[in-house]
This record gives sequence, structure tokens and C-alpha cells, in this order.
Amino acid sequence: MNSRRLTFLFMPESAYGPTNNCIGIARVLTERGHRVVFAAEASWKGKLVELGFEEDLVDLAPPPEGEQEAGQFWKDFIRDTAPEFRKPTLEQLESLTKPIFEELVNGSKYCEPQLRAIIERNQPDVVIEDNVIAFPALVTADAPFVRIVSCNPLEVKGAAVPPPFSGYPADDDSTWDEYRAEYDRVHRDLWNQFNSWVQEQGAPALADLEFIHEGDLNLYVYPSEADYTDARPLGDTWHRIDSSVRETDDDPVIPQEFLDRPGELVYFSLGSLGSADVELMRRVIAALATTPYRIIVSKGPRHSEFELADNMWGAEFLPQTKIIPMCDLVITHGGNNTTVEALHFGKPMVLLPLFWDQYDNAQRMDELGFGIRLDPYRFTEAELVGALERLLGDAALRAKLDAMGEAIRGRDGLTRAADLIERIGLERKAAGTA
Repeated sequence: MNSRRLTFLFMPESAYGPTNNCIGIARVLTERGHRVVFAAEASWKGKLVELGFEEDLVDLAPPPEGEQEAGQFWKDFIRDTAPEFRKPTLEQLESLTKPIFEELVNGSKYCEPQLRAIIERNQPDVVIEDNVIAFPALVTADAPFVRIVSCNPLEVKGAAVPPPFSGYPADDDSTWDEYRAEYDRVHRDLWNQFNSWVQEQGAPALADLEFIHEGDLNLYVYPSEADYTDARPLGDTWHRIDSSVRETDDDPVIPQEFLDRPGELVYFSLGSLGSADVELMRRVIAALATTPYRIIVSKGPRHSEFELADNMWGAEFLPQTKIIPMCDLVITHGGNNTTVEALHFGKPMVLLPLFWDQYDNAQRMDELGFGIRLDPYRFTEAELVGALERLLGDAALRAKLDAMGEAIRGRDGLTRAADLIERIGLERKAAGTA
């Protein structure tokens, strides 16, 4: 047996973005001969084994009857709360952000005994979490704890940057204090209760109004060209991963007659969660139907409930990292995964943010000139079509983004992340045998 072989335990949030991020890093580690175990949520059963990893899964709530699609809980949650997306971000704190944190807290409490058993069974050398909520079992394990932030890096707060989830501009702080005060008012009681419970489980206290601990090593996924570190420097344990774009084995099977049509190629995706808002999908599709472009549509879990126009092709699931390089522009909800992938491949974006950090990504891309932010529920057809025309017609921007993408790809974020995680494990192992 390789004496340098380590066991890495990954616990990603159940959504596709964090899970795919962890899969990409984990694949590099397995290629180096290490053992990788996923303590993912139970709806991922079988999907991670197929990729060469071990599964030791958790339930975040009482198991439902029958099998569920991967990440189904959050798809259903977002579908049911979609009316809240129409509110300003300040009002969403009460009606959307807090309920999301409440569900996350409930999940952490429910799975705590399961996680402790998983850690006991697997004896990991390093524990890696990509989520926004603390799981005491992870930080009390006898192993280094690695935190990954695969949301917009404003999640790591600072006085000189906008508050997270607000979508407020970086160059105008006039509304920041009001938002922070409302965030405190809405979340203080929940945080106090959760912080007390976390400590009762033997974990350290949480920082004020934070729902997750910092790690022995902290990674965040965002290109340097869009980062906030000039205004909010980070400590020595923090490391930027410019992108985390995993290779996929699947090539898209796109009809040749669609590819042979004239017009620039546009990719439209609201992510696995946003695409559950069928009325919004129909609205965007109706506007895009009037354009001369070819549109590839990621239809999502409710794909049977709407039809595509003649200038479109799509499917329920698409290999996004193969699709984006083919395209000239990306229309996205602004999820961190898709935003970073678009920059990784050097593509301009039209951003239609719905919730959470999507507002921050949309605002950042807009203020840096890498894309155009639109209100998903209030844009006019003329605004959406005009945004496409401006971005696709801006040759200087497209050349700039193309060069940026080449630089981002050259920095090889997956390898950098695996190097850092592997190193902390090897250092801990060496210290234990010294």
C-alpha cells in the first residue's frame, strides 16, 4: 500500500454547483492514488460511485418515499418559493434568505449523528465541506477541516465590500448599512440558537452572524479578474481557485440541422433550481424566439412543461462544460458555477439573477463590463434582445474575454485546489508519524 495514500471525505451541498466543484477536485485526488469518500445527501446515491468515488451518504431530513432525483429537495424548495424572487433583495431576507438558512440548520441538526458515524467508519485524513452551514461533526473530526466557498466570494464579508446576497454595487455604499442591519434583525435569533447548538456538539463557537466555521484551509472559487481582494484582503489560510471546471465524459448530441443554421450560438440556462420556474422559462424562450440566433437551452427538471421555439434545441440535462466553449454568449441566472465557467471559457453573459449570491454575481459581471444584468421578471423583450446585440456586437469585449479565459484556464484551478488539499493532509500525516 502507498504510505502516502490519504482518505479525503467530501461533503458538498446537495445542489449541482457545489457537488460538481467537489467532483472536479476529487477526481484529481483519485488520479493521484488517494481514496475519496462522498458524504453527500442521499439523493445522489449511485451517481458518485459511477464516477469512481465511494459513497457514505446522509439524509438531511426524514427520507421520502421512493427514489428522488439528485438535489430534489432544493429543486422543490425553490419551486415553491419562486414568488419571493420577485421581491427586492432587502425584502427577500425575511421571506427567502432566512427560510433557506432555517432549512440548512434543520438539515445540519438532523444528520449530525449520521456524520459522526461516517467519520468513525472512514477515518478521513482530511475533511472538505463545500456548503454555507456548519456541521459540527466535520470540525470536531480528528483531521484538518477544509472549507470551500463556491458561492460568490462576498460570502466572506468585509466592511469595504457590499453585503452578501444584496446585489448592491461595489462603488456605492449608501444602502449597505441598511441591508446589514436588516440581515442582523432577521437572522439574529436563528444564529443565536444555532451557535448554541453547535457548541453543545463540542464544536467551536461561530463568528458573529456566521453560520459556518473557517477551516484550517479555506478555498474560494472566483477568477482574480473579478475578485474583491483589493477592497477586502483575506488572511493567510485563504486561497483563491480561479476556476474549478471539471471535465465531463459526455459529448452533446446536437442535431446537425440545428448547427448548420445561420446565426451566433447562445447558451441559455437558469440552473437546476432556477429552471423549475416554468413561467420564467417560457417568458425568456418567447423573447429569444424573436432573435436570429441559435439558442441551446438547458431545460431542467420540468422540461416537459414548456416547448422550445424553432431557433432552439435543448434537453433536460446538458454537459455544460462542453456546451459553453461552443457558444458565443451565455444567458444565466448568475449561479457561481455557471458564472465562473463562462469566464473560464471567455464568454460574455446576460444575467437574470433569482436568489442568493446570483445577485452578487450579476452585479459584479455588470459593473466590470463582462455582462449585462437584467431583472428576470421585469425585463422587456427589447431589453433582452438589445443586451444580446450589444454584447455579441462588441468585438473588443469578446477579444478581452477570450484572452481572459485563456489566462484563467492556464492557472488550472482544479490542480491548485487538489495540491492545497493534498498538502495539508500529507503534512498532518507526516506530523503524526514524526
